[in-house]
Amino acid sequence: MKIVIFGLGNFGSSLAIHLADSGNEVLVTDKNPEKVDLIKDKVSHAVVMDSTNENAYQSLPTKNTDLAIIAISADEGAAIMTTAIVKNIFDCQIFARSSSSIQDHIFEAMGVDQIIHPEQEYAEQLTKKINLRGSIDNFEIEGDYLVSEVEVSKEIIGKTMIESKLRKKYELNVITIIRKKHYTNLIGRRAEKQEVIGVVTPDTEFKEGDILVVFGKSSSIDKYLKLNAKKQD
Repeated sequence: MKIVIFGLGNFGSSLAIHLADSGNEVLVTDKNPEKVDLIKDKVSHAVVMDSTNENAYQSLPTKNTDLAIIAISADEGAAIMTTAIVKNIFDCQIFARSSSSIQDHIFEAMGVDQIIHPEQEYAEQLTKKINLRGSIDNFEIEGDYLVSEVEVSKEIIGKTMIESKLRKKYELNVITIIRKKHYTNLIGRRAEKQEVIGVVTPDTEFKEGDILVVFGKSSSIDKYLKLNAKKQD
């Protein structure tokens, strides 16, 4: 995708780097030359400009962009003005970062495709990770359902999927397994990396060190984690 990001605070900069690293063509803008200079070698293009000045947009690919992200947070007025200009001259989806409920209402009225609340979303994700102690990572699907990465329980190491009775005992579905793989690198040294083994079948055997990617209710995942922790103590 071709993505333009306006605003290089912590959120905008981090987002730009992650999007670029995952194969997207990312152009970033900020009126602070120091911020632009710090990131210019990590993205496709970096431009110093005042995004509240419509005349400054002549150098941007307004007709060939798939997504514009307004990541400005310190100045709500600048974020709203930038969004209005982008909405007017870009032909693409628009995501905007909001810092208040008033900003939410304004962006909704402007027809922004998605309103972003990074602090709130991170706080919710961190809360789930704290509450589900022992989980490696998780994200919410809908309502009370999560996809979570959990360590394999000692009681099922060496057992097959059907022998483990995970679905019956914990009401969890194993989507896939992340497993360590040992290999010899270019200089002949033994090394290891993680790989996804693919679709889990009834005959798939669990091994020590496996990370299970499971789907289920947060209460079911919590039950698995607590029982697993007790058996390891």
